[in-house]
Amino acid sequence: MSALNLKKGATSHSAYDLRDPHLEHRETHTLAVLVDNEAGVLARVIGLFAGRGYNIDSLTVAEVDHEGHLSRITVVTRGTPAVIEQIKAQLGRLVPVHKVNDLTVEGPSVERELSLFKVAGTGDKRVEALRLADIFRANVVDSTLESFVFEITGTPEKIDAFADLMRPLGLIDVARTGVAALSRGT
Repeated sequence: MSALNLKKGATSHSAYDLRDPHLEHRETHTLAVLVDNEAGVLARVIGLFAGRGYNIDSLTVAEVDHEGHLSRITVVTRGTPAVIEQIKAQLGRLVPVHKVNDLTVEGPSVERELSLFKVAGTGDKRVEALRLADIFRANVVDSTLESFVFEITGTPEKIDAFADLMRPLGLIDVARTGVAALSRGT
């Protein structure tokens, strides 16, 4: 026990700061990237993430302007603030990229995800699955005597909560589209 009762690394002013620098605050950011709709563009964007060891939590891509041949890539990623800034800068330097928006810092945005859940069960578990689906406003899109397929749209947190509740009731399979997001307002 030290005379001053100080724990090693307890302050950033210590010359013996033993805190792990890799435990910096990590943030989740949603990036909207407007790109040319041509072969190989998605591979270049994803290659940027893979080549530098960045992780992608969610990815959606679709053409948004048929006449202008533009697609929108929505990427959800995590990292320290410095890593997020580096990702945005590197994306902006790619030739087929027209615009990079960080929806997380630019103000309020709307994020939604579509998911399909296959749940098997009979008796009380089947009734409970239907009751929970009603609470979560999930639609039954397929039904057999042994299973249901539910369709649910919402935030990733809502999708996760629905999955957690369906697991003990017989969740067999899940398909998720990834996050689609737009900024709110003008």
